[in-house]
Amino acid sequence: MGKKGIPHRKWSKEEKMKIIKLHLEEHIPVCEIERQYSISNSLVCAWVKKYITEGEDALEPRNGNPYAALHTSKSLSEVERLRLIVAKQEVEIARLKKGYWVEGAGANKEYVTGSEKNTKSSKNSK
Repeated sequence: MGKKGIPHRKWSKEEKMKIIKLHLEEHIPVCEIERQYSISNSLVCAWVKKYITEGEDALEPRNGNPYAALHTSKSLSEVERLRLIVAKQEVEIARLKKGYWVEGAGANKEYVTGSEKNTKSSKNSK
């Protein structure tokens, strides 16, 4: 867990590969890498696992909001655009399953629960 007031450290793909190779090829223990680079051992283990299962491309940093591409002029392939739409709809479905829905739009948007809606309508009906 990060310390208060210290900015979050971002690791480049090259830095991640260097640390992974130290562990896999030079057989340096994770605890030694943890001390030398001030990085948590669970993060190193996650990188190694990701590298082994998905390859080097999986270590590429993923910054930004993937949904922002839906509302900007970024050029997306048809497949990428459809994947973003499906992902956004999955989030919406999960939210609805929890009993929340959106009322209003833009700055006036608010999330309302089913219990709040029932309470408001029962007060209004009296």
